Amino acid sequence: MESILKKKVLIVDDHPIMRRGLTDTIESDPSFEVIYQLERAEQVLDILGDKWVDLMLIDVSLPGMSGIELVKNILFQIPDQKVLVISRHEESLYAERALRAGAKGYIMKFVSSDKLLQAVRKVLNGGFYLSDELNERILMNALHGKQDQTVSLIDQLSDREMEIFELIGRGKCGNDIAEKLHLAPKTVETYRSRIKEKMNFKNSTEMIYYAVKWMEDASRVE
Repeated sequence: MESILKKKVLIVDDHPIMRRGLTDTIESDPSFEVIYQLERAEQVLDILGDKWVDLMLIDVSLPGMSGIELVKNILFQIPDQKVLVISRHEESLYAERALRAGAKGYIMKFVSSDKLLQAVRKVLNGGFYLSDELNERILMNALHGKQDQTVSLIDQLSDREMEIFELIGRGKCGNDIAEKLHLAPKTVETYRSRIKEKMNFKNSTEMIYYAVKWMEDASRVE
């Protein structure tokens, strides 16, 4: 009997338990094989070109280089690489950024196993995977444009600045953010200053107020 030629998958997530769970779910389909489980973006860049994979599953929040920046780097070097971004973050925060970076889909981490496998199959078959809600929101934005000035300003933030703005909105202080993102506290302060400048905030209090409000609005969208 001829053996099945399995599709090769790479997973990048900095949480070992999550990597194991994703691997178990994907390999529950005998046509898939996870050949790499990595925790940092830099590890992916080190092996690019050494061994072909059919699909990469990449988390948004990684230590060092962010997942979105990693997607851009991968697609710059391998333009036809299929990438599915998987994240705990609400779709309204990062999904469109992931698509602009070149990913073929965006899915939340804690969806059912069936949904995850559906997303993997769809991307491997050459399609895009987005939730129905996100598809509708993207269509509405295309038809009517983004009227919210805060949303428009947020689009000016870099991917790392976006992560930090989100964490500010979740009530995290500078030291907490530095620890979570594996950055020096002074580096976080530099990012905070850039955010204030780009979004025209008068001071840190105003920045925190809008960050919290933005997070609340994003949660309601979901």
